[in-house]
Amino acid sequence: MLQNFGEAPAAAPADLIADTTTQGFMKDVIEASKTRPVLVDFWAPWCGPCKQLTPVLEKVVKAAKGKLKLVKMNIDEHPPIFQQIAQQMGIQSIPAVLAFVNGQPIDGFLGALPEKQITEFVERLIKDRVGGEEKDMLAAAEAALAEKDYAGAAEIFAHVLQQDSSSIQAMAGLARCYVGTGNVEQAKKTLQMVPEAKRNDTAVAAARAAIELAEQTKDLGPVADLEAKVAADPKDYQARFDLALALNAKGDRARATEHLIEIVRRDRKWNDDGARKQLVQLFDAWGPTDEATIEGRKRLSSVLFA
Repeated sequence: MLQNFGEAPAAAPADLIADTTTQGFMKDVIEASKTRPVLVDFWAPWCGPCKQLTPVLEKVVKAAKGKLKLVKMNIDEHPPIFQQIAQQMGIQSIPAVLAFVNGQPIDGFLGALPEKQITEFVERLIKDRVGGEEKDMLAAAEAALAEKDYAGAAEIFAHVLQQDSSSIQAMAGLARCYVGTGNVEQAKKTLQMVPEAKRNDTAVAAARAAIELAEQTKDLGPVADLEAKVAADPKDYQARFDLALALNAKGDRARATEHLIEIVRRDRKWNDDGARKQLVQLFDAWGPTDEATIEGRKRLSSVLFA
């Protein structure tokens, strides 16, 4: 059953992400690192990059499912420990992140790195994939969506969002599930969950394109009528264009591509290059790895550069 999913994820377990003090450093970091790696995030309230880095660190640590721990230390409140470690490790600025294993600092980095680099750092540290379960679930959801099992796909996407409310792929996938069931308005509301900075993400672009296509095709009429119009007049490009959209709505991507490419072949300038632009929108909606997208791009290129 499709629902609204915008709730925050459950808080991280107390032993997974925690703050520490000068007095607690031995227990929270040194002793704890003898059973699993511990990341120490040295930060301060006045440090802008620290505020950018800490949420990303927390996200990556949560995705590691308990294989390491994150401990945060405010250096303004607890300067002695930081001064000692900074001198030992040659640290001259924050944010600074150190990885402790078996009671010793073994690696680290300075500055607010991108999430991808932090994930790679953690994967090297724990010698395992981060977020593997989530990646597998997203792959399963995408497979269900491709089979038009909208309820099944939505259930998986929703589960991912309950674990990680910031998952852009899950938000976009859930929106596409709503489109598949005809609930375009709910699909739009779901995409509104996506932060402004992430709205050009590939998955979001695909969901947005699917919404636009659904709105374009709702009043096209039966496929048989459109096919009759094209058969009667092959140069009725609007009928051929509408037929392509209607075929796509029924899942016939190959024939949809064929009709739009035929318009491009016959009259590239028709409707201000409308057929080519529509193909690009279809490719966005299908996704870059879909076989119809890959084949369609090849065929379009052969026509454009013939």
